[in-house]
Amino acid sequence: MKKFANLIRKIDSTNKTNVKVDALADYFREAPAKDKLWAIAILSHRRPPRPVNTTLLRLWATELAKIPLWLFEESYHIVGDLAETIALVIPASEESTEKSLSQFLEEIVELKKRSDEEKREYLHENWTDLNYYERFVFTKLITGSFRIGVSQKLMTRALSKATAIDEDILAYKLMGDWTPMKTTFQKLILEENEEDYLSKPYPFYLAYAIEDEPEDLGDVSQWFAEHKWDGIRSQVIIRNNEVFVWSRGEELVTDKYPEFQEFVNIIPNGTVIDGEILPFKDKKIGTFNDLQTRIGRKNVTKNLLKKTPVIVKAYDILEWNGEDIRTMAFAERRKILEKLYNEVRNEEIPLRLSETMEFENWDDAAAERERSREVMSEGLMLKRKDSPYLVGRKKGDWWKWKVDPLTIDAVLTYAMRGHGRRSNLFTDYTFGLWDENKEELVTFAKAYSGLTDKEFRSLDAWIKKNTLERFGPVRSVTPHHVFEIAFEGIAESSRHKSGVATRFPRMLRWRTDKKIEEANTLEDLKKLIPKPKKDKT
Repeated sequence: MKKFANLIRKIDSTNKTNVKVDALADYFREAPAKDKLWAIAILSHRRPPRPVNTTLLRLWATELAKIPLWLFEESYHIVGDLAETIALVIPASEESTEKSLSQFLEEIVELKKRSDEEKREYLHENWTDLNYYERFVFTKLITGSFRIGVSQKLMTRALSKATAIDEDILAYKLMGDWTPMKTTFQKLILEENEEDYLSKPYPFYLAYAIEDEPEDLGDVSQWFAEHKWDGIRSQVIIRNNEVFVWSRGEELVTDKYPEFQEFVNIIPNGTVIDGEILPFKDKKIGTFNDLQTRIGRKNVTKNLLKKTPVIVKAYDILEWNGEDIRTMAFAERRKILEKLYNEVRNEEIPLRLSETMEFENWDDAAAERERSREVMSEGLMLKRKDSPYLVGRKKGDWWKWKVDPLTIDAVLTYAMRGHGRRSNLFTDYTFGLWDENKEELVTFAKAYSGLTDKEFRSLDAWIKKNTLERFGPVRSVTPHHVFEIAFEGIAESSRHKSGVATRFPRMLRWRTDKKIEEANTLEDLKKLIPKPKKDKT
């Protein structure tokens, strides 16, 4: 644990990528095998389930620190991180643990089964025996949140540097349904195990957003375009008469989509399809908001399957007849995919083909992009016809060309402190639109990005002077400021007071030129909701 805490201290104290990679590589060379395996799991989002809820963590920390709960809460809202707050308020200790990282994590896994009193005793004992940074890391592990500015790609690069194994091979090895409780560092990283590859997906290839004009990409005839669907990026794997469904977040979600079991009977073994899971009721592509009724459900009932059926919109094929075909040109892979689709095509199975389009000029491509919302997409994907399927986010061959966001003018109504470096400022805002009579502001969205640091500081000073009421960390403020709010998508929602859900809202600009009476109405917002059209594929 001492070595791991020192590693996190080094990573946390620098913004330089090479310094982080070197620190991680040194750790992977020197740490015990079990600790290395757990470190990989933590940094690739395979943390053990949280054994104690945050309410109890707060309560037990205040007991040990001998401070009132209100003082802890005030400190937390200033610090912005629960684990750091706990590490700070508990009396300092010069002690340092001799237990390994793997010992701690195995204890944390077992802790979930214990009584609350046993959990309290365990936490008090370790909080007291650990020094500040070890206590901070230990509490991070307990909370189940471990964001420290290290991506899986960066971690994989460091692991490659320490083991001399190619990054792409490591990326493939780290995909899959593994946990430190079921494997070893030797088996996962160093050995070749054929049986491990049965359910494993390939690392996803990700696109960059177009930075300049599409004309800068050169001759339009060298590119395929297709719509950028707003669903769950996934790989559907058919091997050994079994179906495995993986999300881009490297989560095995096969049980969430039982309708895909039909693929076993119609798609040959040794096939991996890259595509988008989309809601598809009445032969129409729905919104991401529709899809959320399927996400996170432990049990997928018959009623839910009927209410929100889904399809896979296929746009690439990565494995065919058991062979990895990612090095083939995209145009060749598409021929294989289209041939497969035409052979199995059936309106009753949950598989559709994402159409590729070719244009005579970039103006025609721009015109197709403008009609994206009509077909429930976010814009266009541009893929070079001769491109292989690469690993991770690479510039050059795949680009996303999203439509301009939808916008609405709204009034600031509530504010809350931010997190991290913004924890001492009110930077998380709630916005409202006028009701039909323009008498009441109805909350419809929250946003915390889009302003400059100077604007955030200016607005924070105003909020502190114009607070109407306090609700814990939240303040209601005098309706005065208008902001142009941008968002990617919009849909009806019974879960929101406004009856509308927006996707990725953010502040586009502070409308100091407008009075609140000039802000938009809820009715204006609802007019932006698109009407789904029947899918033709």
